Amino acid sequence: MLKEILSISGKPGLQKLISNSSNAIIVESLIDGKRFPAYSNSKIIALEDISIYTEAEDLPLKEVFKRIYTKENGQPTLSHKEPTEKILAYFEEIVPEYDKDRVYVSDMKKIIQWYNLLAGKGLLNFEEKEEKQEANQEA
Repeated sequence: MLKEILSISGKPGLQKLISNSSNAIIVESLIDGKRFPAYSNSKIIALEDISIYTEAEDLPLKEVFKRIYTKENGQPTLSHKEPTEKILAYFEEIVPEYDKDRVYVSDMKKIIQWYNLLAGKGLLNFEEKEEKQEANQEA
């Protein structure tokens, strides 16, 4: 799910991987649907490869999204433009074990912004994968 959703430095929002070419990848903005090439000199990272620092081991972004999804019943959450105190309180509720020295408010805002963008586009569906896993375990 998240391996085809990319964050590209210098580009707003998130992009969806469309195809690979010899010297670039073609991506589509989740904000406006425009397609453009992203070259290897851009800092490109798949959301699947992102995790946040916690007091124990790093927590994958997918797990953070899953916690927000469960809390909000699959609906969008508060805006990333809320006051800092509100963002901190919300994040503390979702990931109480986050490393307070290494996870910044700007990171929290980005995670919330990304969650809302993906939820708004219907790209977060954790229930479907869990049902498939249960079906595979029963077989």
